[in-house]
Amino acid sequence: MTVTVVSGATGRLGGRIARLLDDQGVQQRLLVRDASRAPRLGNAEVAVAEYADREAMRRALDGAGTVLMVSGAESADRMDHHRAFVDAAADAGVGHIVYTSFYRAAPDATFTLARDHWATEEYLRAKGLTFTSLRDNLYADFLPMMAGDDGVIRGPGGNGRASLVAQDDIASAAAAVLLAPEGHAGRVYDLTGPEDLSFAEAAAIISRVTGRPVRFHDETLEEAYASRAVYNAPGWQVDAWVSTYTAVAAGELAGVSGAVEELTGHPAMSLEQLLTSK
Repeated sequence: MTVTVVSGATGRLGGRIARLLDDQGVQQRLLVRDASRAPRLGNAEVAVAEYADREAMRRALDGAGTVLMVSGAESADRMDHHRAFVDAAADAGVGHIVYTSFYRAAPDATFTLARDHWATEEYLRAKGLTFTSLRDNLYADFLPMMAGDDGVIRGPGGNGRASLVAQDDIASAAAAVLLAPEGHAGRVYDLTGPEDLSFAEAAAIISRVTGRPVRFHDETLEEAYASRAVYNAPGWQVDAWVSTYTAVAAGELAGVSGAVEELTGHPAMSLEQLLTSK
């Protein structure tokens, strides 16, 4: 019997997916960096490997039929880590990879990290691996966290909109693909919420549902870089933070897809529904 490997099982998304698969009795191998943090599931074993360690990863993927490849942690060398993971999967003879990508991934995407996702998809194709790409939009779960202590969401987002998606919906969609991967080979799914929202509209919803006053301040590019200078983050990371907003302003994260309902059988959650359910 082949095993389903779930990477990123200690994270918010990977952990959700692993638990959904466990509910269905799926035999899993949880791929983690720290075994002590792995979820305790009835039908799961644990393998420890770093994405960048191709040989350790190959051993961890040995015998895997289907693999959930959660995109690696944001870093300057994330593409090197992704290539090592994909190379290891090819070496191990993995049958199918389900990759968590990003909405409208493209080589010229405004959101800088979306370019990495496009490059990873292209590398999977070049290696001849069967894969399914789940292109997630911005996580609706993170919107309240984007507000500072003063309740202000700051960024050069203008009046642009994004089709925010709940992590629970992404997890349910991913689990559906992992349970029956043969029907999704070569497919690319845009995972979105049910509506496009501007940052100002999202802030109003957060305020109404949670009772915490939140508003949006539309920064200029200069203001955006200046307000983030206090974190002393590397340039690539600041570019990623700022381009999250400029991608929305450019209209690149707008557009509602029906993929969540297609894959899960239920409509995608709105931001309001997500916040109400907390």
